[in-house]
Amino acid sequence: MKRVLKIVLGLFALTFIGIQFVPVERTNPSVIADFDGDPGIEALLRRACYDCHSNETHWPWYSAVAPASWSIVEHVDHGREELNFSLWGRMPRTQQDHKREECWEEVESGEMPHSGYVPLHPDARLSPEDLELLKAWATAPSEG
Repeated sequence: MKRVLKIVLGLFALTFIGIQFVPVERTNPSVIADFDGDPGIEALLRRACYDCHSNETHWPWYSAVAPASWSIVEHVDHGREELNFSLWGRMPRTQQDHKREECWEEVESGEMPHSGYVPLHPDARLSPEDLELLKAWATAPSEG
C-alpha cells in the first residue's frame, strides 16, 4: 500500500511539474482609449473591474502556476472580450450606454464581480455605496 501511494504521489508530482511547461500568454496590451469619466466611478472600476476588463491586469504570482494560470488567463481574455475599459474611448456613445447598462445588470444579478475573484481580491467587494454609485452611472442618461 505504501508503495502504491508513493507511486501515485510521484506521478502527481511529475504531472504537476510537467504542466508548468504548458505556456500561457499573460498579456497587457497597450491602453488605446482608456475610460474617462467621473473620478469616483473610475476609481471603483479600477478597483473592482480592471483586472479582467482592461489591459491593465495585475497578474498575481499564482497566475503563473498551472493549472490556475489556464483558468485565470481564460477569464481575463473573456472579460476583455466582453468589455475592455482600455478601449472605452473608441466605442460609439450608444455602445458605451449599452455596456454601462450591461455592467449594472451583471452586478445586480450577482454575476460580477466574479465569485472566484472576490475572495482573493477583497478590495473588489462592492459596498452598498459602491452599488449606488455604479447604478447611478449605469442608468444615467447619455452625455451627448
